[in-house]
Amino acid sequence: MKWTIDTAHSAVEFSVKHMMVSTAKGRFTQFNGEVFFDDANPHLTEIDVTIQTSSVDTHDEKRDGHLKSAEFFDAATYPTMTFKSTKVEQLDKENYRVTGDFTLHGVTKPVVLEVEHAGVNKNPWGVTVAGFSAKTSINRKDFGLNWNVALEAGGMLVAEKVNINLEVELNPAQVPATAQ
Repeated sequence: MKWTIDTAHSAVEFSVKHMMVSTAKGRFTQFNGEVFFDDANPHLTEIDVTIQTSSVDTHDEKRDGHLKSAEFFDAATYPTMTFKSTKVEQLDKENYRVTGDFTLHGVTKPVVLEVEHAGVNKNPWGVTVAGFSAKTSINRKDFGLNWNVALEAGGMLVAEKVNINLEVELNPAQVPATAQ
């Protein structure tokens, strides 16, 4: 069955250590995607997601501007990041390992998502929806996001490891937006 991401009920979030002592968090507010999922054959699942890099939101306008600049995402040159699945493994009834090609800043690398299927239900308008949570970590330098500043006491301003968390609600692809 083909599904689309319900962006009003989904989240693309990230976190990264800042100054080696705290965690800075952010999200992307503009994204879309399609998922073909067959309960009987989960290994045939196909996922295709696009995220607008300029939609980064860390609740700090100055930091968001820096992240959109050429020192990080370079949103003017690389307006999107994408994920396209290449392999889906069902681990048990609710858990999956999804491998895919993640493209960020013009660099494509394989990434593995640990995915939990939260279930399927009907919303108040009778539309069947499905929910998933996923997480992974990437090294931002692997994607050419190299900017940093050395701290006087040692260490770096921004960690290399970035944690990514996704909360995704899917609607059947043919459902009109007014029924969601």
